[in-house]
Amino acid sequence: MTKRITISDVAIHAGVSKSTVSQYLNGRYDYMGQKTKEKIESAIKELKYSPNMVARSLKQKSSTTIGVIVANILHVFSTQVIRAIEDFCHEKGFHVIVCNADDNSDKEKTYIDMLRAKQVDGIIAFPTGDNVALYQGLLEEKYPLVFMDRLVDGLDIPTVLLDNYKAATLAVDLLKDYQRPAIVTSPLKENLTPRMERLIGFKNELAKHGKSLSDEYIACGEINEIQKKLTELFQLSEPPDAIFAINDRVLHEVLSFINYQNIRIPDDVALVNVDDVSFAEFYQPALTTISQPAFEMGKKAAELLFTQIKNPQDISTRETFRFEPMVNRRKSC
Repeated sequence: MTKRITISDVAIHAGVSKSTVSQYLNGRYDYMGQKTKEKIESAIKELKYSPNMVARSLKQKSSTTIGVIVANILHVFSTQVIRAIEDFCHEKGFHVIVCNADDNSDKEKTYIDMLRAKQVDGIIAFPTGDNVALYQGLLEEKYPLVFMDRLVDGLDIPTVLLDNYKAATLAVDLLKDYQRPAIVTSPLKENLTPRMERLIGFKNELAKHGKSLSDEYIACGEINEIQKKLTELFQLSEPPDAIFAINDRVLHEVLSFINYQNIRIPDDVALVNVDDVSFAEFYQPALTTISQPAFEMGKKAAELLFTQIKNPQDISTRETFRFEPMVNRRKSC
């Protein structure tokens, strides 16, 4: 077997001490001359040396890596949040491992166990809500944790999410002049905070305008069932004249159905959704959307996690941080 090149080999080849090589590898050049840096760089290239990251993480008690467990990576919001987290971590010299849990608590647990085994320094999670005991155990260890997008009852974990009630209020403000507004959503479960809050907020805000949202105007189902639910919705004796699509994936299904049925936006039905999708401006007609400040939210989650990594005893960040939604007024309503 080929002998593994060590830091000692690099030091001997460069004619410097091991500590000098270690300082070079850790980017500490304050008292290092240019010639010394060049000799070490040359020795590393000639010997084809690569640091033993496992050994370094054990020595430094840090893997310089965090984990991000997303509920569904297909959402625009999720990918934007991940990008913001990665940008922040890159500036800090950290790496990011992204796991897609598919809203499955068993997958979520498997990923938590895997990330712990890899000794990541902390986790940002879009929690399923079903692994409360597991997260409670991590809390008791003072393990750095941040939740994104969802609240979990009974867990004192810093959480970053949208002001979903405000988003629903904005949607009603856009649709209040229509007679039969409907909401289209993926499955509604208590632990899926954004969906539940948007539905409740939509209902309550409509009531303030003297309108009710009956069950028949709530089209709810898995993504592959949305087309069927929309068919049932538009077969009502009084079909909706306005739709609030709860997120970007639901919006795709709504647009597909509308196009297939030759329904005109906004003449036959008005349309508003949460998540400002990339094609919203050039879709015909341009889509009115309610956007989440995903990049700001992702950055905030990363900042909260790094505060805990730096000082696990710091509990000042253990609160809920809600971000303001914003209306992008276009032509679909």
